[in-house]
Amino acid sequence: MKLHRVMIGLAGVVLVSGLVLGINSLTTKPTTAEAASATTLYKQWRKVYVGGKTQKYVKSNNGQGTTTALSEGQGYGMLATVLAAKKGVKNTHTTFNQMYKYYRAHQVSSKVPLMAWQQTKRSGKMTSVGSQKNSATDGDLDIAYALILADKQWGSKGVNYRQAAKSLLTAIKSREINQTTYLPTMGNWATSSYDVSKLRTADLMTGYFKTFAKYTHDGTWTKVANRSRTAVKKLSARHKTGLFPDFIFVTGSGLKLKAVPAYSIESGTDNQVGYNACRVPWRLGQTYKISKDATTKKALQKQLTFYNRKKKITAVYTLGGKAVNNYVNTAFTAPVNYGAKVLKQTALQKKTAKQLPSSIEKQNYFSATLQVVTALS
Repeated sequence: MKLHRVMIGLAGVVLVSGLVLGINSLTTKPTTAEAASATTLYKQWRKVYVGGKTQKYVKSNNGQGTTTALSEGQGYGMLATVLAAKKGVKNTHTTFNQMYKYYRAHQVSSKVPLMAWQQTKRSGKMTSVGSQKNSATDGDLDIAYALILADKQWGSKGVNYRQAAKSLLTAIKSREINQTTYLPTMGNWATSSYDVSKLRTADLMTGYFKTFAKYTHDGTWTKVANRSRTAVKKLSARHKTGLFPDFIFVTGSGLKLKAVPAYSIESGTDNQVGYNACRVPWRLGQTYKISKDATTKKALQKQLTFYNRKKKITAVYTLGGKAVNNYVNTAFTAPVNYGAKVLKQTALQKKTAKQLPSSIEKQNYFSATLQVVTALS
């Protein structure tokens, strides 16, 4: 088996998103996940990947080397925990509050509630230095949505989730949204005309943006939702497969799309369905479940039609639909399984379920976490 070495660099800002590098265990045994419920998977995941004491964080270092945590993982963890609470898992409120405390302790500054994208354990403490203090938009979006769900689940009398969500959304709107395209940038560090044109396609979370608009009564989020939906439609139409690349350049109010060359943003899969765009079926499914958006449904159906033609879902595809590798990876399978579940495509759902591991992978943060959060969604 060929291991992929992912080199990540962003104009001097090193930023991992969607990778980290859950590529440690690229193969999974094709056992069925049906034997394990979503809540069981969550409990297994929490035991393996949640670290810290009074402040809980999601460990992203795959059990090797120095302990690291990411805003991406914190977003997934907070989202998974509140979704587990909705399904009746015990002690989730305490865990969520501990994760919330960790997020609050690792904001980019005391006045800006975006989360620093990475922390590393140094002298026994989780800290961010240098470019690690910058933000990553996808993590912030999941944290904001998780806070809204927490407000609905537990109320805001004890911990003021409502105020925290609104403050974070204000910061995202001013520092992580392109003021021309009204699409998400990759983080608060993206300020040049070149950097603000970069779009991580998995960040087109139209359902989130509609929820934010309703929650804040801020029409800007409606505009972000509408632009996101337009981008989804344009991306879906680019190829017969309907597949989205990890990244694409988007400019102007008309949302002109331009392909991103490989290795120009994060890795060799920048222009393919790699370890960022593998999440797209989940994000599209999320949106359809939240808002029943017809454009999103059509885009998801097109992708699922492609995946349904495959005997098995493998890791990384070209936009034309060619499999780059012959091994399976849960980070690719779980989002497709979720999309099939949302659109009630039973055959594809069953086929992909057989590829999913029956218990959480213990040294693959990204894959294990995506399996849990999609199972709970």
